[in-house]
Amino acid sequence: MENDEVETPNDAEVSDLIMEGSSQKGSPGLDKMDGNRPVFYMGEDILMRPRTPTTLSGEFKIVEEDRKIIVGVCAMAKKSQSKPMKEILHRLDRFEHIETLVFDEQVILTEPVENWPIVDALISFFSTGFPLDKAIKYKDLRQVFLVNDLFSQYALQDRREVYKILVREGISHPNYTVMNRAEDTKDSDKTFIETEDSVEVDGVTFLKPFVEKPVNAEDHNVYIYFPVSAGGGSQRLFRKIGSRSSFYSSVNGVRKTGSYIYEEFVPTDGTDVKVYTVGLDYAHAEARKSPALDGKVERDTHGKEVRYPVLLSAKEKVIARKVCQAFKQNVCGFDLLRTGGRSYVCDVNGFSFVKNSVKYYDDCAKILGTMVMRAVAPQLHIPWVLGAAPEDIPVVPTTSGSMMELRCVIAVIRHGDRTPKQKMKMEVKHRKWFELFEKYNGYKNGHLKLKKPKQLQEVLDIARLLLKQDENIYDPEVPEKKVKLLQLKLVLEMYGHFSGINRKVQFKYQPHGRPKRSSSEDEEAPKEASLVLIVKWGGELTPAGRKQAEDLGKAFRTLYPGGQGQFEAPGLGFLRLHSTFRHDLKIYASDEGRVQMTAAAFTKGMLALEGELTPILVQMVKSAHTNGLLDSEGETSKYQHIVKERLMGLLNQDHDFTEEDYKTLAATNSISLTNAMDFIKNPKKMCVHVYDMIKELTARIRSMKRKAVKKGLELYHGESWELLTRRWAKLEKDFRLKDGRFEISKIPDIYDCIKYDLQHNLKTLEYSNAEELFTCSKALADIVIPQEYGITMEEKLHISQSFCTPLLRKTHSDLLQCMQSIEDEESTRLNSRYSKGVSSPERFVRTRLYFTSESHIHSLLNMLRFGGLCDINQEGQWKRAMDYVSATAELNYMTQIVIMMFEDPSKPPTSDERFHIELHFSPGAYTCCDTNVVYPRGTGWRTQSNRSQVTPKSLPHSVCHGKQKFIQKYWIENIVTGCIKKFSMTESTNTKIHTFHCGLSPLSSLGKNCLCLVSTSVLIGSASAPELVAFYPKDAFEGFSMVPTLRPLETLHNALTMKTMDAFLTKAITTKFVTPLSSPAFGPTTLMLSPRPPVNGSRGSAPSSSSSSAGPSSPTTTSTPIDIVSKLNKYIQSKVEMQEKSQAQKPNSLSVEKCPEDDKKDVDCQKATITKNGNG
Repeated sequence: MENDEVETPNDAEVSDLIMEGSSQKGSPGLDKMDGNRPVFYMGEDILMRPRTPTTLSGEFKIVEEDRKIIVGVCAMAKKSQSKPMKEILHRLDRFEHIETLVFDEQVILTEPVENWPIVDALISFFSTGFPLDKAIKYKDLRQVFLVNDLFSQYALQDRREVYKILVREGISHPNYTVMNRAEDTKDSDKTFIETEDSVEVDGVTFLKPFVEKPVNAEDHNVYIYFPVSAGGGSQRLFRKIGSRSSFYSSVNGVRKTGSYIYEEFVPTDGTDVKVYTVGLDYAHAEARKSPALDGKVERDTHGKEVRYPVLLSAKEKVIARKVCQAFKQNVCGFDLLRTGGRSYVCDVNGFSFVKNSVKYYDDCAKILGTMVMRAVAPQLHIPWVLGAAPEDIPVVPTTSGSMMELRCVIAVIRHGDRTPKQKMKMEVKHRKWFELFEKYNGYKNGHLKLKKPKQLQEVLDIARLLLKQDENIYDPEVPEKKVKLLQLKLVLEMYGHFSGINRKVQFKYQPHGRPKRSSSEDEEAPKEASLVLIVKWGGELTPAGRKQAEDLGKAFRTLYPGGQGQFEAPGLGFLRLHSTFRHDLKIYASDEGRVQMTAAAFTKGMLALEGELTPILVQMVKSAHTNGLLDSEGETSKYQHIVKERLMGLLNQDHDFTEEDYKTLAATNSISLTNAMDFIKNPKKMCVHVYDMIKELTARIRSMKRKAVKKGLELYHGESWELLTRRWAKLEKDFRLKDGRFEISKIPDIYDCIKYDLQHNLKTLEYSNAEELFTCSKALADIVIPQEYGITMEEKLHISQSFCTPLLRKTHSDLLQCMQSIEDEESTRLNSRYSKGVSSPERFVRTRLYFTSESHIHSLLNMLRFGGLCDINQEGQWKRAMDYVSATAELNYMTQIVIMMFEDPSKPPTSDERFHIELHFSPGAYTCCDTNVVYPRGTGWRTQSNRSQVTPKSLPHSVCHGKQKFIQKYWIENIVTGCIKKFSMTESTNTKIHTFHCGLSPLSSLGKNCLCLVSTSVLIGSASAPELVAFYPKDAFEGFSMVPTLRPLETLHNALTMKTMDAFLTKAITTKFVTPLSSPAFGPTTLMLSPRPPVNGSRGSAPSSSSSSAGPSSPTTTSTPIDIVSKLNKYIQSKVEMQEKSQAQKPNSLSVEKCPEDDKKDVDCQKATITKNGNG
């Protein structure tokens, strides 16, 4: 147009351009003027009512050159004067035709709307104290363009209305129910039932953990209630005060006055995501540490809460658009919960701005300015050219030299120090027990497990009642039953309360009573039904175990970039990596309480969290028992039973181990096993010696028990003297059988108990032979425990595969996802375009931590040793590493097996050198006796570039004690300390103890008060496994004893390729390892399927009289143990042959192995493997 004049369209032109329809008042679209005359204004697609009314005959006003659109901000001063608002308004003012105007708070509160400033567009939103009704009146009066709809903001003030809208619009949200009550009363028209671990509202039940929210959206006192099995109590969230946003309370009951929403708790791995929309097509997301985790608010130097921009998935962007439309709020904030590959909206806050993001300020101002100009400029005839929308600029990561990036850390960790596991059985017939059994539907399956506090309280009440009665005085077994009832009572009364997973009671139904105990019992005598009551206690994580796990978690940070040489470098390291959402962390634990609490304590130390473990456990630790990942034992029972019975025979021999015994028992040539056999010599005499010391210790405990009260002697972790006495008395009773043999399966329990008491109760017990009992029982345990998982290599592989195949499959999936760079929409990732102050925004590390018990650790290590990862005959370096593992006698508490994968982006994607894998191993905690000796380190693994000759030093004969040849072959002088501790050449028991430990544990110690997390002694010259030192407290823990230090991670291999690891894991998962019939021979005099004396009966089996030292037994027609074993082996072999025959029919069948789920959703990767004949 010439001279910048605006040409006014005539009526005919307008009529030609009329569009049918209308829009809501104050919204973009076509509307009708007074007089019902439709009017069209210039603009791309926006039709808008003019600010100044016109008449039918009136013409459009010509807009002056300096005419601007006035954008008003009507909000409370705290919001309108905030830094984000000022930053955005400052940028809006840069628009040529926009001018901003902030309403004065006093005008808003005191003046009538007619006196409010006149504007063209309005940004207005509710906050505490804001008169929303007046703002609506102003909008109706002035007919302004609204950025956020005002009337819809009433719904945002009531969480019930928010959830109704989410349901109506089909937006994903947590399952919920509403409990409405009259204000400040308990009156309600709904039924409400609260139990120990749930609430029920009108028939809708929510199990703990669940969330309790006030219906008033301005009330931020949100409570999260935890199940009693995890410790109970609640985490109480509130509006941030200083550096706190929540605290843990032991109160377990819900609030009884007021109206609340109850919703299922969604575990999010300790992360909250806040989404900020600006219009339908723009969403900015930030993540922070969940306030429900430990309640500590992370703040920056300016006092602002630390948040980091993260990426939204395509589905989450659709959710943001839906929320924006459903609540009619262009500028809107809402909370997103991510779990299991899905996202849920749990709260909608309305008008919200991002804090401290210059990029967001730029984008927001540009979008709002564009939105206002589109809506208002056409009606005011303001010339304006539409601008382009913000473009997504891809960020291309670069590499520097040949530096490798850490991509994945996978660790399998045993639980921490625990109390001894204990169990007691008793037959019960009282009607009270049957009533309890029936109450909890025990007859359905024939057995019952009781763990909840209410259930355990019922058991305790029955035990107390029966102890007061003399109903069974005629029964000769009453004294024994009274003793066991008393022990049951004492166990259930421990700690003074029921909390956590530390005790459980089981019942098993016996329709015909207990089986016969001896051949003299009348087989025809009728027997009434009975129940076997089994109470299990102990095995819970100790305070020392929690400290172990927490400190190891702190030290574990040093495995990550920026952590070399110390826990954290300023601004770098693990905490920075995790807090900036460049770290995908998931933690799994088996169903055992001690394992789950170990995982929670480790997480607390690793992530530098505060407070109690219960909130961390519920939110961060995933239970893996549902899919058998860490709990399943497969079909190992029959194979392990056979192995245990062979051990029973071999270790009851009354002669020194022969060469044949060495071949039979140490079939894999294990160094630690051979050393233990050398130390034991005669197994029967060693068992007798151990038994005598147990009797001596039990007698001493009984003697001290009488004096304990007077002297004020206390035992560790609240154990009573009565329970301590019964613990050792039961071992004394069960270890030696009536036929003179020893129950070998009790050796691990004996070692477990003496190790615990030596660590925690030594000063209290003052037993002079405690170390000797520890040493002798350890020698026996070093044979029994590892050999329970197979004696021959084939047996070890078969049993290992049954235990850990799900874990191996999951590990395989974890590595493949990292290698294939498959994006997991579930993980919360940093958005590098909006990040500032992050030195490497494209770095992303995946961590998977698996906490489990000893069985999985043994199985996994056996698979690594014997499953064909590397060939010890071709790789001398791998042989040295395996010799180190072979010389490791015990996989103690906090044992770790760690796999680390690195990527070299400078290599071609198809190159074998692209991915580099390291394998690390630590045998876990030192025991109290281990820390008395400084051991030399092994020569270990050396890389090709560092093959300098290492010559073993000669060691003192008193240390070697006849094993100098072995030590010279596998050990060198301690690299760090440069010295070997010497002992006197005496024949005392102490010398024998030191000699034994020297032979069993060729492991390094850096002293009692420090920990080297990663050691390269076994792997000399590792460039990626630095020597890292972590502290341990010097003071005694809880006034008892030191928390045991941990052995360092030894690098077993640092040059594995992904191709090698992939082939190994594929073979371990798909190949069926079979236990051959040609296992090491054993005679009929050494095999017993039952540890009890031979009896005659239909339920048992009896060997010949020569099998027992108890003398001949009655004739029997049942099968002998050898017959049973033979039949069992034939059955197994027939199954294997059937499977091989089936596979032979399809010599090249293609089987597809789908990667397991990672939190209900994992990578959809499918690996095709060609199955050959006989490979299963």
